[in-house]
Amino acid sequence: MERHLRLRVDGRQSPADCEAIRDFQSRNRLTPADGYANLATYRTMLVVEARPDPNKAGNCPVRSYRTACVDLTRQLMWVQDGRRVVYAPVPIRSGRDGYETRAGWHSVYWRNIDHYSTLYDNAPMPYSQFFSDGQAFHGVHHDLFSGGSHGCVNLRLDDARRLWNTLRLHDAVYVWGTKPGTWRTPPVTAPESPDPAPAGRTPPQNHDAP
Repeated sequence: MERHLRLRVDGRQSPADCEAIRDFQSRNRLTPADGYANLATYRTMLVVEARPDPNKAGNCPVRSYRTACVDLTRQLMWVQDGRRVVYAPVPIRSGRDGYETRAGWHSVYWRNIDHYSTLYDNAPMPYSQFFSDGQAFHGVHHDLFSGGSHGCVNLRLDDARRLWNTLRLHDAVYVWGTKPGTWRTPPVTAPESPDPAPAGRTPPQNHDAP
């Protein structure tokens, strides 16, 4: 945090550090904005650092079509159309250990703006966009920075709403990396570009995962 905020890097949290962190938290809608460098603050810092060039490392393949890029390692995602970023990086929460979000190429095959899970206690999954056998992008009403999902890519409600308005049916999704705290790299479903999803395909209702 000290490096990101251009403070003296000394491993101690001085009053000046606390004030700078509090300002950062306020600017980025983090609550409580108490000056404590918690996990939410660190994860948001990664998003802010990624904004100028989220694909600087080239991990998300550049194609001529719109692609949702999901970085499990940094726990963030963006959407690019060719080399142009059309949806800036936002924080995510992916699948926890044993429920890893599947890596590789996928495509959006079903969308439901007001979906409820049929597997996990009718849990609300607003702005659901399914891309891999029941795994979906969707908004959450609770803390985005604790634990992990059952495989879905969770977003803040406002971010999920904007993503709903950005992606379309059959848009490509590329997932890579490893979520911190998981011990294995998620299985790769397809190493190359995705084939278009069959028109009208619906998600397997016993696999949807909040």
